[in-house]
Amino acid sequence: MSTNREEALRYHSEGRKGKIEVIPTKPCYTARELSLAYTPGVAEPCRDIEKNDDDVYKYTAKGNLVAVVSNGTAVLGLGDIGPHASKPVMEGKGVLFKRFADIDVFDIELKTHDPKEVIRAVQLLEPTFGGINLEDIKAPECFEIEEELIKTMNIPVFHDDQHGTAIISCAALINAAEIAKKKLDQIRLVVNGAGASAIACCNMYVAAGVRLENISMFDTKGHINKSRTDLNKYKEKFATKVEYKDLSDAMKGADVFVGLSKGNVVSKEMVKSMAKNPIVFAMANPDPEIAYDDGIAARKDIIMATGRSDFPNQVNNVLGFPFIFRGALDVRAKKINEEMKMAATLALAQLAREKVPEVVLNAYGGKEFSYGPEYIIPKPFDPRVLWYVAPAVAKAAMDTGAARKPILDWEAYKVELQERLGFSTEIVRVMVHKAQKSPKKVVYPEGEEEKIIRAANSVYEENIAMPVLLGNEEVIKTRIEDLGYDPNVFEIVDPESSAKRKEYSDVFYKKRQRKGITPRDTKSLMRQPNYFGAMMVELGDADAMVGGLTYHYPQVIRPALQCSGVKEGFKVVSGMYIVIIKRKVFFFADCTVNVDPTTEQLAEIAISTAETVKEFDIVPKIAMLSFSNFGSAPYSQSIKVAEAVKIVNQRRPDLIIDGEMQADSAVVPEIMEKEFPFSVLKGNANVLIFPSLEAGNIAYKLLQRLTDATVIGPILMGMKKPIQVLQRGDTVNDIINMTAIAVVEAKGNK
Repeated sequence: MSTNREEALRYHSEGRKGKIEVIPTKPCYTARELSLAYTPGVAEPCRDIEKNDDDVYKYTAKGNLVAVVSNGTAVLGLGDIGPHASKPVMEGKGVLFKRFADIDVFDIELKTHDPKEVIRAVQLLEPTFGGINLEDIKAPECFEIEEELIKTMNIPVFHDDQHGTAIISCAALINAAEIAKKKLDQIRLVVNGAGASAIACCNMYVAAGVRLENISMFDTKGHINKSRTDLNKYKEKFATKVEYKDLSDAMKGADVFVGLSKGNVVSKEMVKSMAKNPIVFAMANPDPEIAYDDGIAARKDIIMATGRSDFPNQVNNVLGFPFIFRGALDVRAKKINEEMKMAATLALAQLAREKVPEVVLNAYGGKEFSYGPEYIIPKPFDPRVLWYVAPAVAKAAMDTGAARKPILDWEAYKVELQERLGFSTEIVRVMVHKAQKSPKKVVYPEGEEEKIIRAANSVYEENIAMPVLLGNEEVIKTRIEDLGYDPNVFEIVDPESSAKRKEYSDVFYKKRQRKGITPRDTKSLMRQPNYFGAMMVELGDADAMVGGLTYHYPQVIRPALQCSGVKEGFKVVSGMYIVIIKRKVFFFADCTVNVDPTTEQLAEIAISTAETVKEFDIVPKIAMLSFSNFGSAPYSQSIKVAEAVKIVNQRRPDLIIDGEMQADSAVVPEIMEKEFPFSVLKGNANVLIFPSLEAGNIAYKLLQRLTDATVIGPILMGMKKPIQVLQRGDTVNDIINMTAIAVVEAKGNK
């Protein structure tokens, strides 16, 4: 997926600058909490740590904290750009640590080119961190720095530029060789590049079984051989007696080519000269040593990998470092040794051979893939990588004596890792992937708004939907041009001049003629984008509508109800919010439409919500909320809720539902198990049905404003046609997410 300069700069600069912030994990709102967090209460853990140094892991964040350290001398493909210019990359590395392995990071940029100063600075940081990730430090200094730090420090030190690519590409090589029916100890391997990554990769390949004398390495001056006198000790290891005049000469008859250099240095002819079933890892970014399409065109029997995400077999370091550190931290490893690295390699290789679950296929647009030439390493967004690689690394640390805190229950550890990942919170991503399987036409009534245009461009680029923008065509085109987008992406319709307006007015009049609407009223209403857009969906000129960015909620829902109405079999429309808090997902309903729902309406709301939740691939467990627990306070309000449960049980015996119950009973499993063991709800409920709009609205807004909960919605349920309402002030991402939800709903309506 391509991004432009403006989008990238805006991403980093909008709102809070940069990509990271520090969030406290304990409450500190009262004088008492302050006295616990700081003086005098903080003295108690200080005293305990003084007596037992290991207690620092018990009372502080050290055990989950990694420093990402760079001096900015080899940043991406940008070279020596300095510590300040490297900071966005280091922050990004912190984001990946958190996103993929729930590891906290401080990025530390050092203003020095002297390896000894880097070494001393990092050594002084040991009391703060559980591990050190060295990043973007140029070779050969990076070798000296890492070697000395591993030797002198008692926490894991890992230079990702060396070992990350080595671990992932070695896993790919193991599988590629198997598929190509080649033995590692017999293959001849050519490497273009002799920097930190290339040398680490070759060391890893040798550890996996490749013979050192079968590796031909090239640097900027040519083939590294015994006659060269300009080699450092790291390159000398790969100097061979055989001499090749150039890369083309070396590739003749070679089994494997590994590129860690620059783009477009390998030709089709060079690939054609390789041995049968050649393996080509062209990993230069953004331009590989040979383009994927050229490599495939050159040889039908090729197995090829690149560093790019838009082709099969992406060698991406994110498959390695988060999970390697996760395993190392969880056993308090003293270092990351060679056995731990190889354990990560073998775990990745094994995972690629496993059957790919639907959730991973969905993450990549529903495309089927399985172990073979186009799938030799797991995909970066495969959540299973965490609970394959981290345990393997942890176990290797234990087996080699590097661990100080052994894991005793591996199954429990796997569950803990899955909880850390918060995989259940990836619910919006589920909808995006479903939408990408079958994009629909989505109309946006506020087509002149910049946020809408940005979101519309993204949903088109990401294959989520085909956008239709309503508004003044000249205004919209000008804004599209100002944003630098392709105007052909957008269908633009002006309700004022559309030939469809008369048809929509006539149909609308027939719907509403006995409900106080005149022909003159309909002509006026069809000039309004919300009415025009709703009629587009009603008559099939669009599949879904997403609007409300600049309107109050009723101004969008009223036209939707008048133009389309309620889904067959239902009598009410309701609104649901997704609330994500502490890595748990809850669905709140009704929070937007029905002020004081009847028993019958509560039952319908519960059923609508359950069906919507299933679209997120989550099993709904419904709690009907009240101020009463199973008859403890029998008032008309609580009796209404209990009766609604009975109706749902009669109509949908397949649903897990119980109530009436208080909110804490619904979300605290211990209360339910101890006080109400008879309940069909086991564990906490994930669907919370509120007895009134007042209760639901208050609950979600308090959580949204007073906690770190993520609140997504509202999602409109029970409509005959897919129409979703934005909140005023929603972000571009909010609009994209709501579009995906509308597209999935439209798909279900077909």
